[in-house]
Amino acid sequence: MPLVGKISRVAGPVVVAKHVLGAQMYELVRVGEMGLIGEIIKLEGENATIQVYEETTGLKPGEKVECTGGPLSAELGPGLLGQIFDGVQRPLTTIEATAGPFVRRGVSAPALNREKKWPFTPSLRSGEKVEGGDILGTVQETSLLTHKPLVPPGASGRVKEASPEGAYTVKDTIAVVETEKGEEKLSLMQVWPVRNPRPYVRKVLSDVPLLTGQRVIDAFFPIAKGGTAAIPGGFGTGKTILQHQLAQWADADIIIYVGCGERGNEMSEVLERFPELKDPQTGHPLMDRTILVANVSNMPIAAREASIYTGITMGEYFRDMGYDVALMADSTSRWAEALREISGRLEEMPGEEGYPAYLAGRLSEFYERGGRVESTGTERRVGSISIVGAVSPPGGDFSEPVTVNTLRTVKVFWGLDEDLAKRRHFPAINWLRSYSLYSDSLED
Repeated sequence: MPLVGKISRVAGPVVVAKHVLGAQMYELVRVGEMGLIGEIIKLEGENATIQVYEETTGLKPGEKVECTGGPLSAELGPGLLGQIFDGVQRPLTTIEATAGPFVRRGVSAPALNREKKWPFTPSLRSGEKVEGGDILGTVQETSLLTHKPLVPPGASGRVKEASPEGAYTVKDTIAVVETEKGEEKLSLMQVWPVRNPRPYVRKVLSDVPLLTGQRVIDAFFPIAKGGTAAIPGGFGTGKTILQHQLAQWADADIIIYVGCGERGNEMSEVLERFPELKDPQTGHPLMDRTILVANVSNMPIAAREASIYTGITMGEYFRDMGYDVALMADSTSRWAEALREISGRLEEMPGEEGYPAYLAGRLSEFYERGGRVESTGTERRVGSISIVGAVSPPGGDFSEPVTVNTLRTVKVFWGLDEDLAKRRHFPAINWLRSYSLYSDSLED
């Protein structure tokens, strides 16, 4: 039986529930009669504080709060590429087809299509020994990418049964592994908590350039595969357009574009342009290697925080296959604003400019999930996640907390200049203020 409590207080996106003794931190819950998605962020006795990822208008004390028993997690498997998700990985195209253009409160849909069958070619045989991170086989997901379903981390053992080549849905069993805890059925899909980094063997030196197609970047301020970069700039200096250019021209295998709290017209431009663009290397549709996470400014502010973690978790999954992933976060300032609002509702001690005292830690945790790594598994593979985060300092003030704490973590600084932008000089990268700490390792 699921644990059920009752709402005792509502303060914007923050809800306090009572009688939930036994609940866990960051447990996913369903709030109210409409079943709004929320996450426990504070526990005090039998009371739980929940940040709700949907509009809380109309919620009232006494309504039920149902715990799901697990954390906020992402579904990982064939069907991610070409999709448009919201901050908690609800597929917006599926919701539009069934419920109309507006996301109604309480609506939910699985991130991966449960009905579609994927052509699967196995690479495991019965009796083989496997460990977490091994490749189960291949699925030709799009014209640009071969999907390699993985053995989930921790599922080490011997293959008892292996399904033959054929077409399978993401829920069909394709292998049975005998582990120390018993038999475990494996499918094309796995579920992973978005706040937990996926495991790897070790990080390796980022000494391979991520070619972006922008001469000022590749010649003067290069970024490595697995590197981290920040694009701070005032309003109208071209942060979003520069990230669009990187998403189109960078030589990464997979692009994940997270629109976190940006204006709706900017995200709609992405949704309109990207399906029409061609991959410059192959001529195939660009969306065949792209995942979009749309959480624009008029959507619930708490979901901005989740959108960053949802995007990086999907990136880590493809990194573990040995692919090079480039993640565009536009913008981390809006994500920090969500942290500030939630922190204020929790009555926490504010830090500089009202941001929570743990702002620097959260930014570091996010950027540290990038990197070039040797993945787990019997056969080691090297994959990477390159993170490019836009920062929107108010008034173009680079000394504000989000910009300063970001620059402490990232190794590339592409500072945009308002004077250059006014002269229609794009990308408006100031070549005197910008720098790259990868120049030495990429010199060869």
